[in-house]
Amino acid sequence: MQDHHAILEMRSITKEFPGVKALDEVSLRVRAGEIHAICGENGAGKSTLMKVLSGVYPHGTYDGEIVYQGEEVQFKDIRSSEAAGIVIIHQELALIPELSITENIFLGNEVRGKLGIDWDEARSRAKELMARVGLRASPDALVKNIGVGRQQLVEIARALAKDVRLLILDEPTAALNEDDSQHLLDLMRGLRAKGLTSIMISHKLNEIEAIADSITIIRDGHSVETLDVSAGGVDEDRIIRGMVGRSLESRFPDHTPTIGEIFFEVDGWTVEDPEVPGRLICKQSSFHVRRGEIVGFAGIMGAGRTELARSIFGHSYGRFLSGEVKIDGKSVSMPTVLSAVKNGIAYVPEDRKSLGLNLLDTIQDTVIAANLPRVTKHASISSDESYLAAEGYRKSLGVKAPSVKEGVAKLSGGNQQKVLLAKWMFTEPELLILDEPTRGIDVGAKFEIYALIQQLADAGKGVVVISSELPELLGMCDRIYTVFEGRVTGDVPGKDATQEGLMRLMTGAPA
Repeated sequence: MQDHHAILEMRSITKEFPGVKALDEVSLRVRAGEIHAICGENGAGKSTLMKVLSGVYPHGTYDGEIVYQGEEVQFKDIRSSEAAGIVIIHQELALIPELSITENIFLGNEVRGKLGIDWDEARSRAKELMARVGLRASPDALVKNIGVGRQQLVEIARALAKDVRLLILDEPTAALNEDDSQHLLDLMRGLRAKGLTSIMISHKLNEIEAIADSITIIRDGHSVETLDVSAGGVDEDRIIRGMVGRSLESRFPDHTPTIGEIFFEVDGWTVEDPEVPGRLICKQSSFHVRRGEIVGFAGIMGAGRTELARSIFGHSYGRFLSGEVKIDGKSVSMPTVLSAVKNGIAYVPEDRKSLGLNLLDTIQDTVIAANLPRVTKHASISSDESYLAAEGYRKSLGVKAPSVKEGVAKLSGGNQQKVLLAKWMFTEPELLILDEPTRGIDVGAKFEIYALIQQLADAGKGVVVISSELPELLGMCDRIYTVFEGRVTGDVPGKDATQEGLMRLMTGAPA
């Protein structure tokens, strides 16, 4: 690897936004034909750096220079970086759901024939590209019908159609299940074998360790170091040390729980799929939560954990068929979100952007949104009270923002998640359901969110954590339920739980 020339050098890149230096003299050197990972906490500047590279932030809006294939380049927009063979695939996929795979692959890059678009040629080329990325589907299938793992492959096929030389993947496996993630990593290895250079931004350290040839760590807008994986000695702890500038002896705060009585019980909960009649997404599910207890829900993608939580939280999902909820021994009916909130239940959804936050709001408006009565005096919202409440949370949660008047859209994922937590903590719930609370959040912010969850439990609340990361559940939870195909298949005390044992219960394997 050592003698490869650099396909890309970014030298002393500095990028400022009003009040924030997002990148400060960041340098990056990528060798031809390697997979180069970029890691760093949220808000460290990884995505900003890639937007500078791909021309989203055009030449002239940043300082420093970019040398690509031996020549200095000055991209004025995305089209010009793509013309040079640099293609970026963002976390939010840029596909058009209502169009076919073929149409998406050649969008803006149509296969021209004598009379407009040559669809036969486009289809046969799409088939070739689909074979290259291992995408099994009809080229005429609509993108909205193929699932997020295969959509990701359509994006890569589209990049290959543009004759890509440097492929940039931003959090490529964040929304994928294990199998799809594995397939994607294998595909990246295959493309590397054919000489393609890739840059991958990721939070998943085990994936980076498995696939990267070099790793550049960015911290607080500075490039800290580049590790050469082939030289050995690079493991997850080594990467974490570089990212957070501190060795995380423990990724979880120490905690001794004080667990009280059972106060929240769900019995025989059965819910039908909203789209597919007769398909049950919750099958006779029963579970309970004690005061002061952190209860985890483990399951593979599509097991129905989120559906269970949302259907309990004001019947927000599916068609309720049967089941009972008891709070402090009394049966309660909560057919609406408002009734669930009034009963002291809060649900923080996994999908921050579409379900949890109004991206047009400020931090202050978001924090008070779910409990306006608390800041209302004489029928009008007291702006002083809301400001004080929001400011209190901004400080205690360590939200990085100039003030609570800042729009939530401008915050990094970790900070958006903290604002969302604040919004529901402000309702002073008895039971807080957190769905993937640390999805897409860096190691340091995770630690802070874990500490918050523990504080809530110590105040006598019950907390339910739904997570796809088993180490997170094992590190945080007093008890863990497993869910498989809509059924609760296990109830394991945290101290007895192991990844292997949970995995068996989550996949319906015989115990």
